[in-house]
Amino acid sequence: MLKKLQIFNYAIIDEVGIDFSKSLNVITGETGAGKSILMGALSLILGDRADTSVLLDRDKKCVIEGIFSADNNQNINSFLRENDLDAEDELVIRREIGANGKSRAFVNDTPVNLEQLRVLSSFMVDLHRQFDTLSLGESNFQREVIDALANHNNLLNEFQQQYQQLISAKKELHLLQETKSQFIKEFDYNKFLFDELEKENYKENELEELDTELKLLNNSEGIKSVLSKAYLDLKESEQPIVQQLKSLSNQLQHFSELHPGLSSIVQRLQSAQIELQDIAEEIDQVNDRVNYDPKRIEEINERISGGYKLMKKHGVKKTNDLLHIQYALAGKLKSVLDIDDDISNKEKEVAGLLFNTNKLAEHISSNRHKQIKPLEEKVDRLLTQVGMPNARLRVQLQKTELGHYGIDNIEFLFDANKSNKFEPVRKVASGGELSRLMLCIKSLVAESIDLATMIFDEIDTGISGEAAKQVGIILKGLSKRRQVICITHQPQIAGKADAHYFVYKEIKGEAIKTSIKLLTHDERIISIAKMLSGEKPTAAALQNAKEMVN
Repeated sequence: MLKKLQIFNYAIIDEVGIDFSKSLNVITGETGAGKSILMGALSLILGDRADTSVLLDRDKKCVIEGIFSADNNQNINSFLRENDLDAEDELVIRREIGANGKSRAFVNDTPVNLEQLRVLSSFMVDLHRQFDTLSLGESNFQREVIDALANHNNLLNEFQQQYQQLISAKKELHLLQETKSQFIKEFDYNKFLFDELEKENYKENELEELDTELKLLNNSEGIKSVLSKAYLDLKESEQPIVQQLKSLSNQLQHFSELHPGLSSIVQRLQSAQIELQDIAEEIDQVNDRVNYDPKRIEEINERISGGYKLMKKHGVKKTNDLLHIQYALAGKLKSVLDIDDDISNKEKEVAGLLFNTNKLAEHISSNRHKQIKPLEEKVDRLLTQVGMPNARLRVQLQKTELGHYGIDNIEFLFDANKSNKFEPVRKVASGGELSRLMLCIKSLVAESIDLATMIFDEIDTGISGEAAKQVGIILKGLSKRRQVICITHQPQIAGKADAHYFVYKEIKGEAIKTSIKLLTHDERIISIAKMLSGEKPTAAALQNAKEMVN
C-alpha cells in the first residue's frame, strides 16, 4: 500500500506531500492543473527514466519519495532478501535527479539500480495510464486470472513440484545418456589399454623386484668369486681363520686361571669363532644359490623392457601405478555395462513422473476450461455497465507442450465493436478500453490474486452518466480489498471516494505552481458540484453532489 508520496522540485511542483487512505483515493482537478504531473513523478519511483527537464529549479535536485507498507507480501520479502536489502515494516523508495542529470534510486536508503526498482515496484504498484502496455496483455497475468477463478492453488503447487522433479529426472537421464555415449566412444580404446595391461599380469612391485634380480644376475660371477674367497679364507685355506681362532682360544684357555682378564677374552674368541663358522656356512649356501643364468637374464630383460614401455606410455614410474591404471580401466569398462541399468531405471522414473505430471496438468486444464464461459459472461456484463456495450472478451485456451504452468496457452481476445473479429487484447484495445477491461477483470479476481496498489489514470475517458457511476461502484468494491488511486473527471466516480484530493494551480511570487489538498466533506460537495455544472454550481448541482457524497 502506498501510504505517502512526497515530491520536491518536479516540473511545476515545488513541494507536495500526499497521505493516501488504504481504500479508494480519488484525485480531481481542472485540465492542465497537474494531475498527470503527479503520475509522472510517481512513475519515477517505479523505475521510469528521467532527465533534467523535470527540474523546476535547476540549482536544486529533484526528489520523489514514496512510503509503502509491505503488509508481509511474500514477493516483496523475497526480493529484499535476494538483493540484500533491509526488510522493514515500511519501505521508503526514493529517487533523486541532480542538476547534472545524474539519477540515483534508494530503497530504505540503500542504493539500487533502475531494474531492481522496476521489479520491486511491480510488486507494490499497478499503474494504468493511457497508452501504457498493461499487464492485461501479458500471458502470465491472463493465466493467473483463470487460475485464481479456478481456485486450485494447491493443485497447481502439487503440479509444479512434480514438474520440477520431472525436469530434474530428465536432466539426470540426459546426463546418463551423454555419459554412455562418451563411454561408447572410448570403450574400444579403453578395452585395448586394459587388455594390454591384463596380458602382462603384473604383480605388485614386480618390475622393481625384477630390476634388483637382474642386477644380481649380471654381477653373479663377481659375487661368487668374492664369496668363494671368503669361504676359503674362513674354513678351507691352509690356515683358515676359524681354525686360527680356535687355536688361539685353546692357548689362552690354558692360562685363564692365572689372570682374571683372560677368561673373558677366551669367551669372546670362542664366540667369534662360532660366529665366523656360521658366516662361512651361510656364505657357502648363498654361493650355491648365486648362479649366472643367461636365459633368466633374457627373460627379465624382456619383462622389464615391456614394463618400461607401458610406464612411458601411461606416464608413470612404478609397477603399482600401472596396476592402478588397470583397475581404473576395468571400472570404466564395467561402467559401460552398469550404466545401461542406470539408464533403464531413470527412464522408468521419468515415465512415472511424466504420467503423474500430465495427469495433474489435465486436471488443471479441465478446471481452467470450466472458468472460461463464466468469466466471459461476467466481464461482458461489466463492460456494458462501464459504457462499453459493444465490447466482448473471449478467452482462448489452446493445448501446448507441458510447461511450468501446465499444458495450456491462454490468450485474452477482445472485440470492441461486435465485429466478431477477436484479436489479442494487447493488439487491439485502446488505453481507455484496456483500463476499464482491466478494472472489470481485477474486480472479479481481487480476492484471489495478491494485487498491488491499483492506480487508474483517467479510466473514465469516453464515458459519463450511468457508465461512470458503474465504474465508480466497481472501483469502490475493489477498494474494499485493495488500495485504489484514481485520477478522474467524472463526479460519479469522485463521489465514491474515501479520500478526495484536489489538484490546483496557484501563483507563488512570479511563478505558477501545482499544489494538492485533501478535501473536507463540504469541500468535496462543492468540488463535485462544480464538476457537474461549472465554476458556479447551481442549487440542483449542489444537491446532486451532496447525494453522491453521502
